Amino acid sequence: MQVLRGIPDHAEHGCVLTIGNFDGVHRGHQALLARLAAKAWETGLPAVVLTFEPHPREYFTHEVRPVRLTSLREKVGLLEQHGVDRIVIGRFNERFAGLSAEAFIEDVLIHGLGVRHLLIGDDFRFGRGRKGDFALLRATGERAGFTVEAMPTLADADGRVSSSAVREALAAGDMPRAARLLGRPYSISGRVLHGDKIGRTIGFPTANIQLKHRSPPLMGIFTVSVDGVAERPWPGVASIGVRPTINDAGRPSLEVHLFDWHGDCYDAHLRVNFLAWQRAEERYDSLDALTAQIARDADQARAHFARNPL
Repeated sequence: MQVLRGIPDHAEHGCVLTIGNFDGVHRGHQALLARLAAKAWETGLPAVVLTFEPHPREYFTHEVRPVRLTSLREKVGLLEQHGVDRIVIGRFNERFAGLSAEAFIEDVLIHGLGVRHLLIGDDFRFGRGRKGDFALLRATGERAGFTVEAMPTLADADGRVSSSAVREALAAGDMPRAARLLGRPYSISGRVLHGDKIGRTIGFPTANIQLKHRSPPLMGIFTVSVDGVAERPWPGVASIGVRPTINDAGRPSLEVHLFDWHGDCYDAHLRVNFLAWQRAEERYDSLDALTAQIARDADQARAHFARNPL
């Protein structure tokens, strides 16, 4: 798969294109990507995704940043799994935000990307002031020689499948609901960093996973499995939060205790799959009280795996 940073001035070939942020790459996104791949196969053209960095909501809200489900690296990996041939990462800045809907179609879609068939969600809006819509795309496509198709919103018994619904499920600790929306357990990937090594002194060594964003979409203690330390998923228990008993820095961290693991995984890139929420993060009066609670958390996670083997 090819990844391009920046929109070309002139496309060398035509493409089948979809546009969106694809945060989380949930089941609604997956249905759209399956249709994109099928149309690309029918036409013999590459399946292309145009996405943006930073997220447009991050650009417009500045410091009040929305919670991201996936880092850019995670999103690229998920898109590749769903048949995308090329990802174009557009820089969302003042110039891009100021493009009129007509200029977006002409400069970006037609000249920059060579769109031949455009697949969008039924609520897609674009251009300065969000004035562009499906009707404008279809009318322009009839004149310029590209077709436009809208995908209906995917819904299940609990409502609309969306990134917002995933965030709500994660914030509530409803991991089964999040997994149903995503079609997989929610996960966070990152490199293992050196920490303060307190865990090993109390009998629970942890892998400290680098967090790309300051505001993770979930907090607390979780039963997890970890990919990347062995040929199979490895069971463990994880804490994601600000560690109030250890420090008062306020910056979230992700720490994973791998059951019966004795290897070295520093600098490895791991994926932590969140399987079940156990409890909220708490402050304890002493390190001994924290250690006793971690032991109970580990027992709870082991009991989960006894009932649900990996």
